[in-house]
Amino acid sequence: MNRLIVLGTGSTLPTKVLSNAGLEQMVDTSDEWITTRTGIKFRRIASVGEHTSKLASSAARNALEMAHLGSADINMIIVGTITPDMGMPSCACLVQKELSAVNAFALDLNAACSGFVYCLDVAEKYIKVDPSMKILVIGAETLSSRVNWEDRNTCVLFGDGAGACVVSGSADDHRGLLASKLFSDGSLYKLLYMDSAPSMNKDLLSKDHDGSYIKMAGRDVFKYAVRSMEMAILNVLEREQVPIDDIALIIPHQANIRILKSLAERLGVASEKVYINLDKYGNTSAASIPIALDEANREGRIKPGDLVLLCAFGGGFTWGASLFRW
Repeated sequence: MNRLIVLGTGSTLPTKVLSNAGLEQMVDTSDEWITTRTGIKFRRIASVGEHTSKLASSAARNALEMAHLGSADINMIIVGTITPDMGMPSCACLVQKELSAVNAFALDLNAACSGFVYCLDVAEKYIKVDPSMKILVIGAETLSSRVNWEDRNTCVLFGDGAGACVVSGSADDHRGLLASKLFSDGSLYKLLYMDSAPSMNKDLLSKDHDGSYIKMAGRDVFKYAVRSMEMAILNVLEREQVPIDDIALIIPHQANIRILKSLAERLGVASEKVYINLDKYGNTSAASIPIALDEANREGRIKPGDLVLLCAFGGGFTWGASLFRW
């Protein structure tokens, strides 16, 4: 049975750091207010030349280096993002250009904060058909370009960055992606969404379009996020008949410390089994899980044979979970 395995991980963060103290100079907020409600202390903000495609390419290079592969070895590039450099071409095509990955085809996937988990699921389908494929799976965002910097309820949450994995196939039954399950509910999109640029067709102009930035009903999102991620996790565990106590590490989407603590409590897992880097980077949407996965991997938090859970929830609504034997 062919399974998706991770050959290498990588991540990249912009150089500019925006602290809570810095935000105090921009909006009516405080370090205590942000830390208490979100757990975030810092976030990275893209500067000149640090577009989404550039961050994605840098993270991909780091993953390729770990995997001991070159750009020409890559057959496919998938980028999960809601903040591409432009509407067309895709961010993935720009990454292909940046890497000179001449043997790959490329596409973007928009599933907001669940983007990386969705991308892994898509990659798995190709690998089941052709396990020799080498696929770059990337989550990359420059959310600073889509934040209303006058809205203290949202601008304190988000940061920029990129994470990547090189994946391929293996017939080894003792490792790889064991199960994944994806969900969505478009009827709830108004609780967390982001308008595109205003339409150039006057008949399609939205009457309530007030800016191409993130809008969120935080309390409602909180309730759905905790319940949905718990449900997705239990779904994949039940499918594989794996007890929660056997999980070595959970790497969740880094949205809010209260969400992560509530999720751990509902699952009955110790806090040290939940990887958290939210305090350093904030919510980086589709980039949050691959950044955390790369850090955990390089820190030695994941050992061969460990069971690792990824779980995410994002605008759409979209959510899902993936279970790996590392």
